[in-house]
Amino acid sequence: MTYSYYPGCTLKTKGKDLDRYGRFAAEKLGVTLEEIADWQCCGGAYTMARDEIASKLSAVRALASARDAGNDVVTLCSACHNVLKQVNNDMKADENINFKANNYLKLETPYNGETNVIHYLELLRDKIGFDKVAQAVTKPFAGKKIAAYYGCLLLRPGKVLQMDNAENPKIIEDFIKAVGAEPVVYPMRNECCGGYVTLEDKQLAAKKSAAVLESAKNAGAELIVTACPLCLYNLNKNGAANVAGAPKVVYFTQVLAAALGDEEAMKALESAVPAATVEGGCPCHK
Repeated sequence: MTYSYYPGCTLKTKGKDLDRYGRFAAEKLGVTLEEIADWQCCGGAYTMARDEIASKLSAVRALASARDAGNDVVTLCSACHNVLKQVNNDMKADENINFKANNYLKLETPYNGETNVIHYLELLRDKIGFDKVAQAVTKPFAGKKIAAYYGCLLLRPGKVLQMDNAENPKIIEDFIKAVGAEPVVYPMRNECCGGYVTLEDKQLAAKKSAAVLESAKNAGAELIVTACPLCLYNLNKNGAANVAGAPKVVYFTQVLAAALGDEEAMKALESAVPAATVEGGCPCHK
């Protein structure tokens, strides 16, 4: 299986390991990720203004490149996924945006929303199958209680993203089961962590992220898995300082790579989750 791959800015800078883990896991699962040539930043946030075109152009370029390659496009980042999916919907459903974007870009073949945009988690669920993922696991997280954190961008707006039930999702919990762990369901798993207000109001960001961590901790989570680099940073940086014994937050590709036998991912998890704090130890200790 071959897919066009849109890594996004974070996975090429501060989150290089997250990108490497994703590529490692894809190879182990028989998937080829072909990075889109000359991709540009998606903007990081979808612009709601209907007369704003410039911020959508880089997403259209990437989508058109995937179409021309005959591939679906896959991304690991919930923000990139959100932007690409919503812009793709615009190019299908909004004649004004479609006309202006194509008029500006002057592509050899106008783009009309032909590309299928999927998140890496959807690749695991819908294209590979979580049962096949489970069969490929060599270092299962047996006995570990892991909580999912969805955040805002992975699921909403539900009618456009159509990834899972926005109010009662289960895709990350099913992923957690596939790597052999026990999913922990807690009240704030799809509430905002405050990441987008960090620069303007750090206290509010800390308060909201701490509430998420406290909720997961009270439900018995030993580890939290997320699919958003911004949530990963905010929860660990601003939230953990305000919650004693807060569970560490890690990226889902790191957990997946560790479960599939990546030694570096295992060592990173070992430092994130000391053996003394996790019953039976992290898989890295086995």
